[in-house]
Amino acid sequence: MRTHSDLIRFSLPGLLAGFRNCLPVALGVAVYGVLFGLLARQKGLSLVETQSMSLFVFAGASQLIALDLWSRDLPVLSLILTTLIVNLRHVLMGAALSPWLTRLKSNQAFGSLFFMTDESWALTLGRMVEDKRLAREPDGAFLLGSGLCVYVFWNLSTTLGHVLVRGLDDPAKYGLDFAFTAVFTALLVGLKPRRQDILPLLAATATALVCARLLPGKWYILAGAVAGGLAAALGPVPTSPPTSPPAPAPGSTTRQP
Repeated sequence: MRTHSDLIRFSLPGLLAGFRNCLPVALGVAVYGVLFGLLARQKGLSLVETQSMSLFVFAGASQLIALDLWSRDLPVLSLILTTLIVNLRHVLMGAALSPWLTRLKSNQAFGSLFFMTDESWALTLGRMVEDKRLAREPDGAFLLGSGLCVYVFWNLSTTLGHVLVRGLDDPAKYGLDFAFTAVFTALLVGLKPRRQDILPLLAATATALVCARLLPGKWYILAGAVAGGLAAALGPVPTSPPTSPPAPAPGSTTRQP
């Protein structure tokens, strides 16, 4: 049974730190938020319909996939299955953050998970590693703060794309379709992969590329994530070098056994 002493801090300063740290990434998110708003208008969705999707679904990749499948005869089952496959990666993402999530109150954990995105997850994972390295007390509100930052920028940019952006009949012509890749590349660099991360990264990349060629739909996303996770779980456990005992203070003597 979890006791109060097992819980980690969940504070306003932690939330603000998450929001502040996510600002540079959220600016990149806003680029494809504008793209989503623009494409939604081109598909015939009203501002209310478009904004409702960003407010209540809040899943960039799934929203863009939904637009790609959008038609007069909406293929509901295909849409549900495709978005399910794409978002199954959140199971692995949540497991990676379990050292924090399992030490939060239920309302704090589940409330934060609604706002968890790839960007806020990556920043929070980096924060967890940094807290451990610095022996610093963790603050579980960091995930919520970074997620709220993405949420604000995503919704503002959705409105901007739908209402103000005109004349971009082909967003790819202006490089806006590269926004996804640019943001996630920056996140990967920011995580500072270690030597033991190389094998999982290679396994995930190779598996995703092969499955993208051989399998229909978006299965390559889940396949790459599972392959990377298995490579990390089954790979060699990193060993830390032995630490030397601290040197005696000047003028002190050491007792010999």
